[in-house]
Amino acid sequence: MTELELKYGCNPNQKPARVFMKNGDLPFTVLNGKPGYINLLDAMNSWQLVQELKKATGMPAAASFKHVSPAGAAVAAPLSEVLQKVYFVEGIELSPIATAYIRARGADRMSSYGDFVALSDECDAQTASFLAREVSDGIIAPSYSPEALEILKTKRKGTYLVMQMDTNFVPAELEQKEVFGITFEQNRNNIVIDEECLKDIPTKNKNFTEEAKRDLLIALITLKYTQSNSVCYAKDGQAIGIGAGQQSRVHCTRLAGNKADVWHLRQHEKVLNLPFKADVRRPDRDNAIDVYVGEEWEDLLETDAWERLFTEKPAPLTREEKAAWLKTVKGVALGSDAFFPFGDNVERARKSGVDFIAQSGGSIRDDNVIETADKYNIAMAFTHIRLFHH
Repeated sequence: MTELELKYGCNPNQKPARVFMKNGDLPFTVLNGKPGYINLLDAMNSWQLVQELKKATGMPAAASFKHVSPAGAAVAAPLSEVLQKVYFVEGIELSPIATAYIRARGADRMSSYGDFVALSDECDAQTASFLAREVSDGIIAPSYSPEALEILKTKRKGTYLVMQMDTNFVPAELEQKEVFGITFEQNRNNIVIDEECLKDIPTKNKNFTEEAKRDLLIALITLKYTQSNSVCYAKDGQAIGIGAGQQSRVHCTRLAGNKADVWHLRQHEKVLNLPFKADVRRPDRDNAIDVYVGEEWEDLLETDAWERLFTEKPAPLTREEKAAWLKTVKGVALGSDAFFPFGDNVERARKSGVDFIAQSGGSIRDDNVIETADKYNIAMAFTHIRLFHH
């Protein structure tokens, strides 16, 4: 198949729409459903991300995409008992690829609502069963077990998009796109991100743990496919906070840091023991947790809205309790798709437990950024690689 007609482009008024190959066949097969324009953008970007994550770490990888940026990305690192509870998979023996996706979706469950999924390895029945209970638009993987495919074909009343990618496909070196009738052309960004990127360490602390190296690679590869400017916090083999598409880098750092803080607060004892009613839907539960750890919760408790969600009125998680909890966080890795222009990014990152940083370097204020990192004994690498993505 050399072309595929689409319902419409980015918006319903943008018709006609199609995808096509100038030479050869399209490198994917649609096994179920009908892809949209944005679905395919998500599919092609997320597929590249998970393939690179697997190559860099040697572990199965997954990504959860929304609007051509990852909401989450992860490898199949084992889940602690606390994270099993946070991700609602307590006591379940998980396959590696299911673990990777549960982590990827768990990074930011609110943003992953209605996501597009990418898997580096075959989708098994367990991963498909997990997906069947989530709100999701589609999936791309190299293959599917027969059981997994049957499960996915029943999702969304039989319309769930299932795509299989040709693993032997090699794209052309030159890529093109048109904007306002003008054709843009460039070489593909096929730069390899591996531990060699972390060798230039200008800070006094030069100690990167093996876990930190893994997490920094996850952050950097995630950023390669995130709309710029972008910053990514990573921990335990997964992204935990992604700030995308901001004009100011410190705003990226704040946005991603706030998401990382929520990820950590979801592991607080009060959150783990929220008395949800049995019939509360997953999206409502996720929204409630987000509000509970935020600033609006105490106002909500003054109304009767909590009665719809809980069997009893939960005690609030106070600002003091949140601050105390976040002060215990450490070992977080942070990647940036370009240089930090000022030390304020490091100051904000430190508030979210960052001990390891990878950024391109090259700012006229590198000395200030290094000095700020040294103040907190943060190990920071200059990658000398810019990862802008548009």
